[in-house]
This record gives sequence, C-alpha cells and structure tokens, in this order.
Amino acid sequence: MTARLPSTAMVLAAGRGLRMRPITETLPKPLVPVAGRPLIDWGLDSLAAAGVARAVVNVHHLGEQVAAHVGSRKRPEVTVSDERDELLDSAGGIVKALPLLGSEPFFVLNADTFWVADNGANLPALADAWDEGRMDILLMLAEPGQATGHTGKTDFLRDETGRLVRAAGAGSGSIYAGAAIVHPRIFAGATAQPHSLNLYFDRAIAAGRLFGLPMQGAWITVGTPDGLAAAEAAIARMEATAS
Repeated sequence: MTARLPSTAMVLAAGRGLRMRPITETLPKPLVPVAGRPLIDWGLDSLAAAGVARAVVNVHHLGEQVAAHVGSRKRPEVTVSDERDELLDSAGGIVKALPLLGSEPFFVLNADTFWVADNGANLPALADAWDEGRMDILLMLAEPGQATGHTGKTDFLRDETGRLVRAAGAGSGSIYAGAAIVHPRIFAGATAQPHSLNLYFDRAIAAGRLFGLPMQGAWITVGTPDGLAAAEAAIARMEATAS
C-alpha cells in the first residue's frame, strides 16, 4: 500500500549564514540566488510540485526579508515561525513549530540544500518508503558522487533493510541530503530550547528506527560565496544532459 504524502513540511531557514558573508550581511542566506532562484525556493518549489499543501518556515537573521518573500507564496501556503529573539537550532526550531505542524508525520527540509534532475520523484519516493510502524525518521540520502558543495565526510551507513547507523569515519557511506520525513512523537516532552536534530537521529539509531532512502538526481549544498559558481555549473550540466 502506498503511504499517504505528508501534507505539511518544516523548512529550516533560521541560520545566521556566517560562512556566506559578506553576502549575508544584507541578504539572508535563504534568499541568496542560485541560477536565478532564491535558495529557499528550490525546496519550496519541490514541495509544491509534490502536492504538499502547507509549509512552516522558521526565520532568524534578517527574518523579515524571508517572511516577506515566502508570504507571497500560494503553493505551498507558508506560515512563519519567528526565531528572531532566540535561534533554536534545528530541533528546537521544530519543537517551537509543532503546534503549526500538527500530529501527523511531516517533511523536514533544509533551506540551503536542494536537488535537481529527479523528475519530481524524491519527495513522493520518501512518502512511498515511509513506514510508521518501523520508522521514527526517514532520511533522504545522497552518494558522494551525486553531491556538489559537500566538503565533509559521509554521515550514515545503510544496511539492506534501509536502517541507518553513523558512518563514524568509514570510507564508505551516504550523506544526509537535507530532506526527511519525521514523526512528531519523537519530540514528546521536548521544550523549545536550542538543540540539534542529531540528538533525535541518535535516539532513533539506538531504537533501530532511523532509516534512509537513496535519492535520485544530483544534490547541491551551498555553504560559501565560492560555492555559488560550482552550484550553478552543476545545474547547467544537469539541464544540458536533460535536453
């Protein structure tokens, strides 16, 4: 049976963008253009194409600019979670937004990573693979050869069932590609204080309930001004191949 597509998403857009300075001294990182499109719109457009109705976007640095930009969207409809008074990190931001996200599983997307050349398949594929009985979190994974702009090590090792453990410096492994499905039950008892999603990844690993799904296409992360040219070159290559 095909799983139902989550109707809601959390888009994590509240970072300071310190590595992207001097651009982010006046422009928040989610609005930095890549190939003519603000970073955050790559993810929001993917959600819209998949049929996700609502997104919650958290804001912090120059948050009024992000709020104004996403407020004009119709698909998905966007609600802003304001963290300008206190930056709450990835998990803290989600906990604060839980009243807006509801009690059903939802997508989580990073605002500064995106993917191309998947023919709209990645988010529906995550929904198809989601199994609430076995999973608390399902991550979209990229292989190093699919990634542009990634400078770190791999994040997870995946077994034949899709279950994940930390790569812990292993020579092989996959990269967390900045998209996931999360069940809100994992945040039971949590407070909206600064803390990372990595805590919940590790809890899910310990319970055998963290899973991953390989993505299609190419994955792009933009961390510094120098990374913009590499990102745009990768997009141009994908578009040329598609044509």
